[in-house]
Amino acid sequence: MTLPPKPAVRPANPHFSSGPCAKRPGWSVAVLEGALLGRSHRAKEGKARLEEVIDRTRAVLGIPADWRIGIVPASDTGAVEMALWNLLGQRGIDMPAWESFGLEWVNDVLKQLKLPDVRVLKADYGRLPDLYQVDSDRDVVFTWNGTTSGVRVPEAGWIADDRKGLTLCDATSAAFAMDLPWHKLDVVTWSWQKVLGGEAQHGMLVLSPRAVERLESFDPGRPLPKIFRLTKGGKLIEGIFTGETINTPSMLCVEDALDGLKWAEEIGGLPALIARSEANLKAVADWVERTDWMEFLAVDPEIRSCTAICLRICAPWFKALDDAAQAKVAKALAALLEAEGVAYDIGSYRDAPAGLRIWGGATVETADIEALLPWVEWAYAQVAAQHA
Repeated sequence: MTLPPKPAVRPANPHFSSGPCAKRPGWSVAVLEGALLGRSHRAKEGKARLEEVIDRTRAVLGIPADWRIGIVPASDTGAVEMALWNLLGQRGIDMPAWESFGLEWVNDVLKQLKLPDVRVLKADYGRLPDLYQVDSDRDVVFTWNGTTSGVRVPEAGWIADDRKGLTLCDATSAAFAMDLPWHKLDVVTWSWQKVLGGEAQHGMLVLSPRAVERLESFDPGRPLPKIFRLTKGGKLIEGIFTGETINTPSMLCVEDALDGLKWAEEIGGLPALIARSEANLKAVADWVERTDWMEFLAVDPEIRSCTAICLRICAPWFKALDDAAQAKVAKALAALLEAEGVAYDIGSYRDAPAGLRIWGGATVETADIEALLPWVEWAYAQVAAQHA
């Protein structure tokens, strides 16, 4: 069996990790030279930069003026946990879940908060549950885009405009790459480390007026550590949503976040960001269509993520292997690509089916995706030859 030669073209940027993600095109450490280092984030200048992150975020994403936007600790996970612990318990909860992080939120609600009236609508990796089974008079907790499954919510018609419950949406790998229907959502979270390629450990928490009303009228009756508290004396702590963070943020990361937001504005805002991500998905989809040994984890094109693009080998020899052997093959394929310096961190998530996960967020150039795919073919030929 003659193995193919290595492709002649390499991706200019081999960073395809699903978080922290690739920096924007043209990024260098020089953009951080103006960072407010050695100064308090509570000083006038520090607070102004945190407010600027909030204001630019609102403008790029089109978040309504009466919604609060806060910068919170511990990345998207921290933002989601704050929402769960502060808001849930007033009414029953529906939880659609189809990937690792959605299932983590289910675990939190059932085993940590131990709330009694919870319906879990579960689907396997690569699929969505029937979202029209959700009762919008109950609170709803879900991920808009499954980072570990490559499955996104295609539309929001299943969320009632006249709902009585709150809609809590983990949008960590959707924000800035997908058009979120703000009027359908009450709590939205994400992190800087995803679509705009920022640094880790800073989360964003967005609250609708309905969510604020719940916070100020509902006492969950459970202890809340300081880092989770959003209210004081029954009133929203407004400072959190004007740049007065709960704990100390990294002003270096703040400067980087501002750079990403300014880049987004310069290239045309949200429509341009979405177009870049969709172009990356299309490049992979065109390749999969002409490749008989690889397929999307999400079979239905309508629900395929344009950021976390999850793939699995579908060759008969591979499908005949047990789960452990499949995982070994997929890791070997990813390791070959990393050893060649053409793709870093593209193995599937540890809990997901064995395969590859290529980040297609807005900071990734489509040309780099197109340059990567022949290398995937080359690496596949190497591992397949060992099983011939």
